[in-house]
Amino acid sequence: MQIEADGGSRGNPGPAGYGAVVRDTDGEVLLERYGSLGVTTTNNVAEYTGLIEGLKAALELNATHVDVRMDSKLVVEQMSGRWQIKNPGLRPLAAEAAALVKRFDGVTFEWIPRERNKAADMLANQAMDEAKAGRGSARPSSSGSTTSNSPASEESGSGAPTLSWAPPSMDNATRIILVRHGETALTQEGRYSGRGDPALTDEGQAQAMAAAGRVAGLSRDVTAILTSPLQRCVRTAELISAEVGGVPVTVMEDLIECDFGRWEGLTFGEVQERWPREMQAWLSSTSVAPPGGESFQAVAKRVRGALATVVNSHAGGVVVLVSHVTPIKLVLRDALAAGDAFLHRLYLDAAGVSMMDVWPDGNVAVRSVNETAHLR
Repeated sequence: MQIEADGGSRGNPGPAGYGAVVRDTDGEVLLERYGSLGVTTTNNVAEYTGLIEGLKAALELNATHVDVRMDSKLVVEQMSGRWQIKNPGLRPLAAEAAALVKRFDGVTFEWIPRERNKAADMLANQAMDEAKAGRGSARPSSSGSTTSNSPASEESGSGAPTLSWAPPSMDNATRIILVRHGETALTQEGRYSGRGDPALTDEGQAQAMAAAGRVAGLSRDVTAILTSPLQRCVRTAELISAEVGGVPVTVMEDLIECDFGRWEGLTFGEVQERWPREMQAWLSSTSVAPPGGESFQAVAKRVRGALATVVNSHAGGVVVLVSHVTPIKLVLRDALAAGDAFLHRLYLDAAGVSMMDVWPDGNVAVRSVNETAHLR
């Protein structure tokens, strides 16, 4: 089963509510829960409450395995064990959620953009609207620990970034510089290049050196360089390291390219001719994998985990991630809160550079996408 959960507070603190939706594996809604939480609850308390009520609802339906999906990066990362729970007001709720998790055979947590969590968000807002109108909630929470008088802290920002035209402060932001590797022989020929390990061509080496110069121009204060394990990325990362003062290069397995299975090494036209139905299904849904390969959803899940680890481990630093087309596209899709069609509309050049800033509360500012002026 799938759980979509959300919560919010109008004022932080202010009138608050939560929402949770339980779906079957086909996406059909099985059960909904929502409720008002009074006027003193912070956003994160409301989000944790939505999670708790969603887990309870799934247990009522005798679920054994659930995939929890939330647009609160903080809740997802804390429940996944990657972020510490620093706010004392959240610890009892996290403990209650953890106790419920233990009652399932398996629970996974996945961050999703707010646009893909509309159903739970709508329920949370409905609860707040009904409370404001004096009608209460049609499905009040049964939890006795859903309110908090704790003021908002650094952990109590909304799951949705605050909308503003003002330039964001860089306090506590982690700058992420995304670099696609230089050209290989497969890149030249437009062939699917996933887990194969071709080396950079001479032109690819020159492109990687140019990208290194661009990275150095963006920041001389690079704190970490992380790369896919494949040699086309490792070599690109090494050239960047040499340009920014010898910052060590660390391999991060989850930055590896999508596994294209039986399509590896083939052109789009060759795949279209041999697997027309499979190709159409793959283009139509990120949940579909190439024969013997990996779906974009699976890639997105590991890349989100990698990015969360980076932000947590290098908070406030400047981190270069050297990777491939698919992982970089997925990072940018999530950062821009775009839909899946974005993946087929964005073109990323070999040795192209993109940049974004990420804050601990999940806010993101995309600074550039696929810079290529350094390649001319």
